[in-house]
Amino acid sequence: MEGLKVSDAELVVYLHPSKSKNVSQAIFGELSSMLFKFNEIFDGVLLAYSASTEDELAKILPGLNPYFGVRLQARLLLFYPKPDMLLEGKVVKLGLQTIHTIVLGFSSATIIEEDIRDEFSYKVFMLAPLIGTHKIEIGTVIRFVVKSFDEETLHITGSLASPHTGSISWLDKPVEESSNTKKRKGYEMENEDSLSLKTDKKKSKKHSSDSL
Repeated sequence: MEGLKVSDAELVVYLHPSKSKNVSQAIFGELSSMLFKFNEIFDGVLLAYSASTEDELAKILPGLNPYFGVRLQARLLLFYPKPDMLLEGKVVKLGLQTIHTIVLGFSSATIIEEDIRDEFSYKVFMLAPLIGTHKIEIGTVIRFVVKSFDEETLHITGSLASPHTGSISWLDKPVEESSNTKKRKGYEMENEDSLSLKTDKKKSKKHSSDSL
């Protein structure tokens, strides 16, 4: 799935002197408060992090409140879907005009009727094509194209207009079947080759005995 990236960053966390007794806990508390929120500095939604302090020295900032800064080396997992990216989400609600999905367990996505290709027809609690067995129902994991992303609400607007979108189990099925078919053919060819070699050996033995 697209829209995910890992970023290495050098950060400075500013802490109040009252938190100086347990700096590590205060640092992780500050970082945890940024989780599942869009951050302009990170250019994405922070999903997870790992961090370590570069040194034990802290710089006290001048001012009325003597905050001190601690430098960190952090690795961040970020989520920022952009238009035309492919995302995956689980269908939680299916209606005549909309499909509602959840992406990564926290971000909601909506696909409206005009962004669903014409080959699908709506049935009660199920979206099925006019021909074939490609079905989308509640609980189905689908792949869709991003149209827009609201940074404040973390809401995604998606589309199923492209032919390479829809139920993941259906989209990936032909690839799996073709690979399995190739494996079976390869296995059969190996067996045929080995049988032919054994036959040739028997024939060669027979010819040698006849010559004797």
